[in-house]
Amino acid sequence: MWREIIQQFPSAEIRNPVDSGTLDRIEEALGQPLPVDLRSFLLESDGLSDEYGTDVIWPAERILADNLSFRGDEEYRSLYMPFDPLIFFGDNGGGDQFAFIRMPERNEVFVWDHETDGRNLVAPSLESYLRSALESDGEDWYR
Repeated sequence: MWREIIQQFPSAEIRNPVDSGTLDRIEEALGQPLPVDLRSFLLESDGLSDEYGTDVIWPAERILADNLSFRGDEEYRSLYMPFDPLIFFGDNGGGDQFAFIRMPERNEVFVWDHETDGRNLVAPSLESYLRSALESDGEDWYR
């Protein structure tokens, strides 16, 4: 399914898939299940970049590393609301991060605004997020 969507956008780069063991390890390390759609996407393509080189969906290892970094950074803890309820999975290239809310589990995509600490709904699903991001012509398509 995901490859068919990606192929509609010639500038998007399909990558080799991730194995399920890697995703199991990420879920264990984060203490949360990955959203079903994100997991199935990564099993078809380990991340996705747009024509500007922005990671619309990060590779699995970056999902793990960045989420652990956000959650473990003492300075972030003093500046921002907790990141534990979120799983970040992409960015706009300008500092804002895209995430799923996992506590409680939700399937919509939110953006975390790095300047205001706002967490706003931007897409009702990963598919809608992908289409919007790949059809856009810049980093602020969601505003």
